[in-house]
Amino acid sequence: MKKHLCIGAFFLGFLAMGQGPKLDKDYSAVESKVIEWRRDIHQNPELSNREFKTAEKITEHLKSLGIEIQTGVAHTGVVGILKGKKPGKVVALRADIDALPVLERNDLPFKSTAKGEYMGEEVPVMHACGHDTHIAILMGVAEVLSKNTDKIKGTIKFIFQPAEEGAPPGEEGGAELMVKEGVLENPKVDVIFGLHINSQTPVGVIGYKPGGALAAVNSFEIHVKGKQSHGSQPWSGIDPILISAKIIDGLQTIISREAELINEAAVITVGKISGGVRSNIIPESVEMLGTLRTLDYGMREMIQRRMKEMVPAIAKAYGGEAILEFNLGYPITYNDPELVEQILPSIQRVAGSENVKLKKATTGAEDFSFFQEKIPGFSFF
Repeated sequence: MKKHLCIGAFFLGFLAMGQGPKLDKDYSAVESKVIEWRRDIHQNPELSNREFKTAEKITEHLKSLGIEIQTGVAHTGVVGILKGKKPGKVVALRADIDALPVLERNDLPFKSTAKGEYMGEEVPVMHACGHDTHIAILMGVAEVLSKNTDKIKGTIKFIFQPAEEGAPPGEEGGAELMVKEGVLENPKVDVIFGLHINSQTPVGVIGYKPGGALAAVNSFEIHVKGKQSHGSQPWSGIDPILISAKIIDGLQTIISREAELINEAAVITVGKISGGVRSNIIPESVEMLGTLRTLDYGMREMIQRRMKEMVPAIAKAYGGEAILEFNLGYPITYNDPELVEQILPSIQRVAGSENVKLKKATTGAEDFSFFQEKIPGFSFF
């Protein structure tokens, strides 16, 4: 955990204009708290836009530090404002706070047994994406910074963001709603930083990439309509399950035969398909849910255009109908190259140059990108 806390020293070193003040005692003092917070949050996870107890825990901590706070931002978000003793820029530090509808399969003493409601069903809930650690790290950073305001040039805005994993259907949420509600204003934020732990990254190593670092994501729905018939007489109906299989197969040819993958990666995945009630009845309709991941906006436009052309055409070829609908999704997580270049020496000094690794882009997605659409931002692993 000490090497994770070097992230906090990195932030403070940057805010103190690269002077890198000696804060070993402060970080040693908060280390056990960070571990305790993380385990408690891990054991008590909450789904997107439902992070009520998590927000209370964050609020209580920031209040104890004398940090000015705003609550109820984008439903359950918490924002803290800490003013340094010297004039300077406004720097935002962001941590996401929601968990996922995932069953935890281990025997840790602090494992989650929590339940929640997702899309009308009771589901297990787990911090399977590391947001529990992100919260604990930022709470620790807030404590250290609050004790060193004499060294801070400017203002720090702590953004504890809900619903990074996506708001429930029919609701707004996440970074997009925070921006809409003015989280980057009053005071106006100049730059923003975010981090994400990663089990493939060795402890103590920081991975980064200038430019497009994580993919834009667009979810989609495909509604296929056929004609119901008995399974013993398929000629009397139109099989939407067969059509769906052909659509899924066809979509993959856009990636394998039309996308210029030598430029950037792209992925189309159908993650859910539902239709039918019995083994011997061809159903009338099928619904599919999927995701499109792109690292180039030109490629995203081309792939979406081809999907819109291909899906109804394939269905028509087999006598059916199909409608494709895209959701807005997240933009590309774009790390401002100038900001990365400016901050890289501080990262290398704190973590050691040998522990700072240039990464390739990944096809995962992050709604941190909504902040980066408005101001320069840097997200790293």
